[in-house]
Amino acid sequence: MSDTTRAARRDVAAAITTKILASLGQGLMPWRKPWDGARAGLALPRRVTGECYRGVNTIMLWHASAAAGYQSPYWLTYNQAAALGAHVRRGERGHIVVYYGRSQRIESGADGAAEEIAFRFLKSYVVFNADQIDGLPERFDHAVAAPVMPLAQHEAWFSRLEIARILTRDIACYIPSRDVIGMPPIAAFDNVEVYAATLNHEAVHATAAPQRVGRDLSKRFKEAIAAEEMVAEIGAAILGAHLGLPPAHIIDHTAYIESWMSILQSDQRAFLYAAGQAQTAVDWLMTKSPVPDQTHVQA
Repeated sequence: MSDTTRAARRDVAAAITTKILASLGQGLMPWRKPWDGARAGLALPRRVTGECYRGVNTIMLWHASAAAGYQSPYWLTYNQAAALGAHVRRGERGHIVVYYGRSQRIESGADGAAEEIAFRFLKSYVVFNADQIDGLPERFDHAVAAPVMPLAQHEAWFSRLEIARILTRDIACYIPSRDVIGMPPIAAFDNVEVYAATLNHEAVHATAAPQRVGRDLSKRFKEAIAAEEMVAEIGAAILGAHLGLPPAHIIDHTAYIESWMSILQSDQRAFLYAAGQAQTAVDWLMTKSPVPDQTHVQA
């Protein structure tokens, strides 16, 4: 990898981390902020094709929508808008999204022979929300939010995951040593949606088990417990958008926010990594127990 490529990756990661740190510094989780109880659900950001963005792009575009008050979930490049006969309004500022890819290059080995080396790369490009663009077809005006999933349907969805669950008194948790989720009774929650959303959070934790995703954040993070909570929080937000439920679990989140800020300040690529792990967890859950009419593509 060239020094220029490394610098570009650092710059993109630094820009994303700066935005996340600013939000956390205000006591806000950027993956929660877009939720509005007045809406039927949280719409996943979508490309011009209608396909869903993934991972860190989902969080960053939610963050941008919340900050600017965008209502449309659609995001287009300048050229994509032009191809539809539309145009970005003068003075509008775009928002960065990233793309991970794989490629190969030829290098000389120790013996002088040509050797093919595989590597990953990170690119960024700029998109605009449909609300920043004039002349788009009407289909870009409206949110594509999942309808709120009734509890009975959510229970059926969860049962297909084949993750054990036990009743606890007042603590929701995932117990790795027993590979079981502990949940208080539904009456202990403000409503059934919060119960289901909390179960989603614990389900993301459960994907860390070796027979599922096999996630071990202690290999990367000194504060592995806090990092795992960040993955579960992000994953629960993305999963909730698919199921029509708000992210919900951590009540007293001040200590976690402080830990997350510490992690991000010491590792500029930590948030990209955590968001990627969260998306991997959601992919496993949605593959194990699919929800109709959901689109998953790389973005």
